[in-house]
Amino acid sequence: MLEITELTIYILEKVIHEVAPELLSVYNIREDESEEQQIKTGQLHENRILGIMLRFYLEGRKKITTREVELEYKKFYKVIARSTVSTYLNILKKEGTLSKERDGRLVYYIFSEDPPDDISPFWFTRLFCVDPAYFHRAIYFSSLYSIADIIIKKHMKKGNFDELVDCFRYLTGIIILDVLKNRSSKCILCQFGKQKRYSDLLEAINSAIKDRTDVLPSDLQEILINKFAEIPNFGGYRFEDGNKEIEMIEGLISLANQYKKDMEYQTMVLNRRINTRVLEEVKEDNKQISSF
Repeated sequence: MLEITELTIYILEKVIHEVAPELLSVYNIREDESEEQQIKTGQLHENRILGIMLRFYLEGRKKITTREVELEYKKFYKVIARSTVSTYLNILKKEGTLSKERDGRLVYYIFSEDPPDDISPFWFTRLFCVDPAYFHRAIYFSSLYSIADIIIKKHMKKGNFDELVDCFRYLTGIIILDVLKNRSSKCILCQFGKQKRYSDLLEAINSAIKDRTDVLPSDLQEILINKFAEIPNFGGYRFEDGNKEIEMIEGLISLANQYKKDMEYQTMVLNRRINTRVLEEVKEDNKQISSF
């Protein structure tokens, strides 16, 4: 997967602006009550560090250095000292959650056991912060969206090129929204987070998704949110190696072909909604102006 950089964040936000501009200012909200009140900060740091370890693990990287954890931590959370990162990595080692491996002067940290699959999200979020894993998945699909024409040109077997590019982009756009939904639905359960804040975010994302999927077949919606947009620990596709990635992309192209007519109709419905809302907003503005 791609690293989080200013460029990849720009690409993700550009895609969100194109797909669901109403979410651009709220999609990445993260508010931790424990951090604000300075309660259970030790557990909070452990939760975040394990979330970072999980993100690397899902990409097929099982050995991570203190430096890598420190750099990744800065991308998601308030900066803490490298010594603090090292302290909590060692605490997790003493607890048996992580193990250590040396390679010359480098020290690597490794999960003592593989992260659990198919367990309740409630218990999962007590161990792992899910932000790194979900945002990297969103960034990955935003990269596919941005190079859709190149992907279709390489993998297309039948159909109209321009139509297939549009449908592929539509699907990847929905997947990104679904990733954000899956992330916020886990954050609501987090013991450290502000549940009301995440509940409001989830409501906004659900509304955006409904506007863009409500006439699409339910089987298509289910595979997008449960397989493409979900992390492997909850049943999502794994594509950490090249072959699995190609298989996943070809599967997405196949869906774009199969449901092309449905997406054309959904796009027409969405455009009508947008136009209606714009007209209603103009009318409301005119009323307010005339009242002065």
